[in-house]
Amino acid sequence: MKDKIIEKYKVTSSVSLKDSETKVVINKADKKLKEVRKDLGKLQDTMYAHGKYAVLVCLQGMDTSGKDSLIREVFKEFNARGVVVHSFKVPTELELNHDYLWRHYIALPARGKFGVFNRTHYENVLVTRVHPEYVLGENIPTVNTVDNINDAFWDTRFEQINNFEKHITENGTIIFKFFLHLSKEEQKYRLLRRLDKQEKNWKFSPGDLKERKLWDNYQSCYEDAINRTSKPHAPWYTIPADDKDSARYMVAKIMYDTLAKYTDIQEPELDDKIKANMSLYKKELESE
Repeated sequence: MKDKIIEKYKVTSSVSLKDSETKVVINKADKKLKEVRKDLGKLQDTMYAHGKYAVLVCLQGMDTSGKDSLIREVFKEFNARGVVVHSFKVPTELELNHDYLWRHYIALPARGKFGVFNRTHYENVLVTRVHPEYVLGENIPTVNTVDNINDAFWDTRFEQINNFEKHITENGTIIFKFFLHLSKEEQKYRLLRRLDKQEKNWKFSPGDLKERKLWDNYQSCYEDAINRTSKPHAPWYTIPADDKDSARYMVAKIMYDTLAKYTDIQEPELDDKIKANMSLYKKELESE
């Protein structure tokens, strides 16, 4: 099964979201996830010792697509020092005093670590494209009214994002970009669950319903963003998200199978002098 999931869901040519499946049920997906996340955890330990690559995992999807629970389940076997999760909300005053990529740049993972962006720099060509008035809060010198936010503006922003990703990959960051492709029907079911189950009430916001009415707008913006920015060095994967267990397994499997191809990721060998004196160090400790 190795590589089959990668080949099926990796975006290498123009994708149509309305023609892409949102539900795939993999037999015993939960059991398979447990196995592969252990392998991922061990691999991250080796990457930490190796210290030359960082991994950036970008998660995007409509509300209720399962980003939070995916993070919890996929990275469960990681050493806590090896993974850092950033959930990007509405930009703060400090963040708005910088360019829109600044807050993402300073959150990038260090070499040897995984960084997970729960919502990402792509919000700046998704939410802001559906709601262009949000861009006015960035205080860009050339943008004074919504009328200034035209096709040329978005072309430039996509180019900037592509350049950002190219730069960090050339300096040792491996990028995975996952779009959790949820159906509108499944979102309705999950929103109703938030209302029906008391323990999930806190997750519900009336704003979810307002954004749901803009579903087609968001799908169009997602499709355009994916098609413009899926590159060999930073590919997108469209993951069917209606079945959570299967989606989690696919994300974990894609990451592990891709990283396993990096044959240079190995634990560093001990210095020859240290290796030559291993027995002496052992005797010293045993004689205490």
